[in-house]
Amino acid sequence: MALAVCLLFDGRTERAVRALWDRLESVGVPSLRSHTHGRHVPHLSYAVLRSWDPTRVGAALAGLGAGDPVELSFDGIGLFRRGRAWLLAGVTAELVARQERVAAAVTAAGADLHKHYVPGRWLPHCSLAPRAPLAQLPVLAAAVYDVLPLPARLDRAALIDSGTGQQWPLPTLP
Repeated sequence: MALAVCLLFDGRTERAVRALWDRLESVGVPSLRSHTHGRHVPHLSYAVLRSWDPTRVGAALAGLGAGDPVELSFDGIGLFRRGRAWLLAGVTAELVARQERVAAAVTAAGADLHKHYVPGRWLPHCSLAPRAPLAQLPVLAAAVYDVLPLPARLDRAALIDSGTGQQWPLPTLP
């Protein structure tokens, strides 16, 4: 189980990502839509915590103040080990700085930050398919490239338990 500090998409972008998940499912590529508990939401994670104190993490994030909504464009596909496929976006220096502030705040609050979310190693992405086999990558790529570029707006934030899908909305956008 892990806790993620997530930016959430506006309604238009969330619908577009969910439609892409459905499109992948329709061509036989299991997407985040059907993965594990089935309660996944389209998001971009600032940080994934392996251990944490919820009160301390919440207070640390509240202390960061409110940021403006994030605008970005997904223009490609990325792959992590074990077939995890994701949307790739170009990001601004400001978004990277915001992620660094979140990572610093949660670690100062005693949380154990997953190594892939340490500043300098973080790759901002939106997950599509958690376990796409090599043989399905051409089908996945064709489905995704039919809808790219995908302009996106992130206007909310939440803490999300990856094991259950439970969400705790954050009062501000870090």
